[in-house]
Amino acid sequence: MKRPVSRLPNCREVAKPASGHSLQVLLGLILSFWLVPTPPAGALGFRIPNQDAEAIARGNAFVATADDPAAIYYNPAGITQLEGQHFQVGSLLYLGIYGDYQSPSGTSVKNNAQVIPAPTFYYTYSPEKGPLSFGFGAYMPFGLSVQWPNDSPFRTAGVKASLTYITLNPVVAWKICQSVSIAAGPTFNYSKIDLVQGIFPNPNILPGDQFEFSGDGWGYGFNAGLFWQPHPQWSFGASYRSASRMDYRGDATTKPLPLSSSVNTSSKVDFPQIVIGGISYRPTTNWNVEVDVDWTDWDSVRQLQVQGFPSQILDWQSSLFYEVGVTRYFHQRYYLSAGYFFSGVTTSDQHFTPLVPDTDLQVGSIGGGFKGKNWDWAMAVQIIAGDWRNVQNLQNPTVNGRYKLFTPTLSFSVGYHF
Repeated sequence: MKRPVSRLPNCREVAKPASGHSLQVLLGLILSFWLVPTPPAGALGFRIPNQDAEAIARGNAFVATADDPAAIYYNPAGITQLEGQHFQVGSLLYLGIYGDYQSPSGTSVKNNAQVIPAPTFYYTYSPEKGPLSFGFGAYMPFGLSVQWPNDSPFRTAGVKASLTYITLNPVVAWKICQSVSIAAGPTFNYSKIDLVQGIFPNPNILPGDQFEFSGDGWGYGFNAGLFWQPHPQWSFGASYRSASRMDYRGDATTKPLPLSSSVNTSSKVDFPQIVIGGISYRPTTNWNVEVDVDWTDWDSVRQLQVQGFPSQILDWQSSLFYEVGVTRYFHQRYYLSAGYFFSGVTTSDQHFTPLVPDTDLQVGSIGGGFKGKNWDWAMAVQIIAGDWRNVQNLQNPTVNGRYKLFTPTLSFSVGYHF
């Protein structure tokens, strides 16, 4: 339910309804999206951009729409559009991250795929009187779970990586006038990491040999957003998520005998800042087309250093990819959506790690939902697929070869508002 705006001051006089010329503008906007060259570097890394089923169905092109409680993640300024109180729970389900590896000698290896959930919770409150709205979100903006067989040719580079990253995010949004809102809030981030690699290239030299680092810690940051709707058919959105540093404290363990040892240690990992901007166009009340640009500062992820042990250089590159989504609304309050975005590689060949088997990814999605008087629901299916990536790693030749990823996802959300 949209929030009333009649008591708010005008930022400017609302323009007259758009003429047929607006359709030409829309076509030009869409064509400009498809004609922009794919950036040479950029990828998901260990980022999880999928935080809401309605947005996922639109290819995550949502920063300039941001009209459900998940706006807390996508663009917190958008929560000023919501009236009263809104609760929403949901989850993204990775239905297996299927990785394939082929060595230069022809050896083939498949990773151990598993279903991985990433749940979300959002709450927003917009008082009937006053320009402020309040929200709280709990979600997982980063995460990773990859496990290769213990006898993989690259076992000394890594056989298992598990990263859990949970963000608690209160926000306050201010509707400055009828068309402009801003918002900001702190992020309290808890994370746990577990990394495992073999010690010898051949697991039969000393069965059970491995080095493992396991730790957890807290980090802090903030997010902010801007929402501007100068005309009922056009809206613009922008959001920013600050960088944060996680100070993991835990144990580094080597086993078995005679190598067994365990020491308390730590590792500092930088998580990147993120900037998103987008434009939404509604030629009629039944359609919403949006184009977004999303940038992730992976340049800040330079190395992985466990105190007291040799560091691992990562040398990642910043990610820039484009998202496009379209939604068709029906009179019975149902809607259908589709979306797409492309993500190119962000990790270098020279410092490639099989624990983040990065490759060019084509991401397509479709979904739908219902917006009722009190209840809302949404579902989306997403396919993440990439072609083979050839890696020639000068630092660790055991990872040389070809890598390929395929990941289907299913997401859902249920909301209640009053």
